Amino acid sequence: MTTFPRSPRVLKGGLVLLDPVTGSLQRLIVLQYNPDTVTRTLQVQGAGGESGDRSEAFRLKGPPVETIKLDAEIDAADQLEKPDANKVVASLGLQPHLAALETILYPTAAHVRQAESMALQGAIEIAPAESPLTVFVWSKNRVVPVRITDFSITEEAFDPQLNPTRAKVSLGMRVLSSNDLLPSHPGASMFAAYHQQKEALAAAWAGGLASALGVAKFQ
Repeated sequence: MTTFPRSPRVLKGGLVLLDPVTGSLQRLIVLQYNPDTVTRTLQVQGAGGESGDRSEAFRLKGPPVETIKLDAEIDAADQLEKPDANKVVASLGLQPHLAALETILYPTAAHVRQAESMALQGAIEIAPAESPLTVFVWSKNRVVPVRITDFSITEEAFDPQLNPTRAKVSLGMRVLSSNDLLPSHPGASMFAAYHQQKEALAAAWAGGLASALGVAKFQ
């Protein structure tokens, strides 16, 4: 006998960390609860300024700069009801989950130690450490390489050992486009697919009639 699900399976949003050279998976962070709102802002990258050449008025020098903002809730209540099955949460609360997000913004401790050692020896570091490629996933139609630009955590409840058990994470991200990445970078092909998906979605929209705007037609 089989049971029929009463509601569809809800997909989760999240972040994926990939090796910037090979594209191999390093870490996957699934949001515990999907945020109620995701705010996206697109800033046009035009060729001309406000008082520029009139022949440049409609020229685009590249994709718009897209930023994404969201607030995600994290709560350990369900796991704490069964501490034997969730020993990490029972002993550390949400600290591992929060640390997985926070360390996206850090160079590795090993790299910091190496840079300090080189500095003591009089050597100069040629280039800073390269962070993993961070990918924001919000359905199969929105898989984009991003750079985290704003990050804040509000810890709202604690266990007796002062481990956080409920928190709100605010994320601000900038989508990395073809203007930001070398063609050989794994994120460049990812953004190209995102761009093409937008065009396919736009082509699927029926549009409207000129008469709805109160005009006969456009040439």
